[in-house]
Amino acid sequence: MLLRELSEIPGVSGDEHRVRDRIWQAIRDRVEGARVDALGNLIAWKGSGLPGPRVMLAAHMDEVGLMITRIDSHGLLRFRKVGGIDDRVLPAKTVRIGPEGIPGVIGGKPRHLLKPGEEKKPVSAEDLYIDIGAASREEVERVVRPGMYAAFATEFAEVGDGVVKGKAFDDRAGCALLVDLLAEDFPFPVFGVFTVQEEIGLRGARVAAYDVAPDLALVLEGTTCADIPGAAPHGQSTVFGAGPAITVMDATSIPSRPLVDGLVRAAQRRGIPWQWKRTAFGGTDAGSIHLTREGVPAATVSVPCRYIHSPCAFMNGSDYENTRRLLLGFLQDLPAAAAGLHGV
Repeated sequence: MLLRELSEIPGVSGDEHRVRDRIWQAIRDRVEGARVDALGNLIAWKGSGLPGPRVMLAAHMDEVGLMITRIDSHGLLRFRKVGGIDDRVLPAKTVRIGPEGIPGVIGGKPRHLLKPGEEKKPVSAEDLYIDIGAASREEVERVVRPGMYAAFATEFAEVGDGVVKGKAFDDRAGCALLVDLLAEDFPFPVFGVFTVQEEIGLRGARVAAYDVAPDLALVLEGTTCADIPGAAPHGQSTVFGAGPAITVMDATSIPSRPLVDGLVRAAQRRGIPWQWKRTAFGGTDAGSIHLTREGVPAATVSVPCRYIHSPCAFMNGSDYENTRRLLLGFLQDLPAAAAGLHGV
């Protein structure tokens, strides 16, 4: 299962090459050509000789994680977060460090050493460290150096009824969907772009979109799902098992209305369950893509995932499959609707 493999590969922002290599193995016989640009984006295409529109399908390869910044005198590794991670999820989590995947555990001051009142305060990442079981700085320096990445050590597994758990579903779910779509043939040029450094500012998508110069773009994502006890309905970004989420606004873009309407029609025609993404925080690669060159109509379709940007997330298999069906249906309908996609 490709999603399983992609989920377990470490690929913190700026260190996506292992993810890219596995994706290339999966698509090399499905595409007409491909290249890796200067930032590390993998840009693949098929149907380059066909009439337009030029369609860019984008999914980011990177995940949130940690970077080692220094080694203290006790042989403990200090780190900085890469991407948006809630400090509360870090203590006692296992990680893999560097190209050799050296195991470590995130630790902090033990409870019995806390000063009065400290136990009531949330722990800060600045007060945490990674312990690899070494006795000294010199021992650690033989295998770890500042600048190395640490990724969460989470195994993919099936849990419950049709639910999977793993790390980096934001956005290895989107990457797996894009690999699936590149197996299909369409009567227009398709550029499948697997981007880098989305989690630290939508960086890869900006240069990739300038290169591709698409007429329209769809971003494939894993998004927040907060249908949990204590969350007010209006604060529940998406509902687990209710189908793919279509974005109407977020912190980086307002999607093209014709694209949004086309996605809704594609779902309704095929009886595919879908939902609106009901919150407007966060952003996706659409935020960079839609501002490229003279502007690009763009929209985002996401698979709802519980606990994203944490060491372990949940995803419903039916949401993944219905997202695939929706994207495929939209692309099948696109030739008839392409004339109305501009001027918005």
